[in-house]
Amino acid sequence: MTGVESPAYVPGHGLLRGRTAVVTAAAGTGIGGATARRFLEEGARVLISDAHPRRLKEQEAELGRRFPGAVAALPCDVTDETQVRALFDAAAAAHGRLDVVVNNAGLGGTADLVDMTDEQWSRVLDVTLNGTFRCTRAALRALRGTGGGVIVNNASVVGWRAQAGQAHYAAAKAGVMALTRCAAMEAAAYGVRVNAVAPSLAMHPHLAKVTSAGLLAELTEREAYGRYAEPWEVANVIVFLASGYSSYMTGEVVAVSSQHP
Repeated sequence: MTGVESPAYVPGHGLLRGRTAVVTAAAGTGIGGATARRFLEEGARVLISDAHPRRLKEQEAELGRRFPGAVAALPCDVTDETQVRALFDAAAAAHGRLDVVVNNAGLGGTADLVDMTDEQWSRVLDVTLNGTFRCTRAALRALRGTGGGVIVNNASVVGWRAQAGQAHYAAAKAGVMALTRCAAMEAAAYGVRVNAVAPSLAMHPHLAKVTSAGLLAELTEREAYGRYAEPWEVANVIVFLASGYSSYMTGEVVAVSSQHP
C-alpha cells in the first residue's frame, strides 16, 4: 500500500479562548505535548504535567517562548494521589478556575499473558487506568459547582480490538472507556461533559523506541491511508471535544483511526 502524505497543519481558530486547561503527560512530542500546543494555539491557558521533570521543564520553556504567560508546569506522577491533588490545587491557584482536563497519562508495554508478571500487569493498570481515575476524580471535584467543564480521556482502539502482547494495556484502555461513560452519567447533573478519544497509531519518538520496527510496519499497513497519524491529528479531535462544537456529546469514545476492522 502506498502511504498518503500527512495533511497540512491546521491553524488555530480561537476555539478555546479564555479557557484554562490541565494536560497530563504533556512533555515531549507525543499526544499530550501536541494537545498542549493545540490548546495554546486555540487561545487556552495551559498547566502541563508529566512524571519526568527534566522533559517537562524543557517543554514548558519551549511553549513559553511561543505563548508567554499562558503556560505553567508541575511534575505529577498520576500513581500518587498526593501529587494529583497538588496538580489540581495548582491549576486553581494559578488561574482561579479550571475548564478542561485532558487525562493523557498512560503506560504501555509488550508481554504475552502467559509470561506476564504481576508487576507488569499492575504497573500498566496503575498508570493507565488508576491514574485516569485519580485525575478524573480530582477534576470532577474541582469542576463540581462551577457550572460546567470538560474532561477528555485518552483511550485506545486496543480497548476494542485484540492485539497479542497487549492484554494489560488493552484491559486498562477498555477500563478507561467504561470509566469515561460512567463518569459522564454522574457529571451530567452538574454540567460537566466527559468523553474520550481512542487513537489507533499516532507516531512519536518514544513509541518508536519501545515498539519494534516490524510491529510498527504491520500496524501502519492496517491503516486505510497507509500511514500513521500525526500526534496533532489526535490533538485536533481532543480540541473538538474540549470546545463548544461538541456541546451535546458526553460519555462518547471517539476513534481517531483509519484502521481496517
